[in-house]
Amino acid sequence: MGVRPRVGDDLERCVRVLADVHRADGYPTYWPDDPARWLSPSGMLGSWVAENEGRVVGHVALATVRPGHAAEIWSGAAGVPRARLGSTSRLFVAHGARGAGEGSALLDAVCAEADRRGLHPVLDVVETNVAAIRLYERRGWRRVHSEPWADARDEQLTLHYYVSARPYAGRAQPDRHRRTRAG
Repeated sequence: MGVRPRVGDDLERCVRVLADVHRADGYPTYWPDDPARWLSPSGMLGSWVAENEGRVVGHVALATVRPGHAAEIWSGAAGVPRARLGSTSRLFVAHGARGAGEGSALLDAVCAEADRRGLHPVLDVVETNVAAIRLYERRGWRRVHSEPWADARDEQLTLHYYVSARPYAGRAQPDRHRRTRAG
């Protein structure tokens, strides 16, 4: 198993895995008209795939956070401005690959990139994505808000907002390289 940046040749394989996940789990809630385009959200900063024996078995993306209701919730909870938030999205793992650490490895990759960019990772998830919620909470993500959300079938669902437990990488850190005068 390994995680690496996604390349163009991966998109078709990612769409096939996503289709299987959608049939089994209902993720994404709405099947996109153009799944390959959906896997590259607006404002995408990077994306990664998990591989097992040369097969793509998972995916995640990091994107900027657009202004709006969700941004306000995450910004208040994380204590950082919207421009310093990074949206973790399009995370899925094939059923046959679950339980081997791929989801955690994908989260590690997206959080490492967010840290590198000085961003605090955030995400939202629909209540029906139980396996994903378990993963986030097991990894220390903090649920900061929940609210009703209607899907395309007019079903009332609950949307949960999470912020990463990782400290915001852009906060001032002590300068470990600064020399002080001995005195």
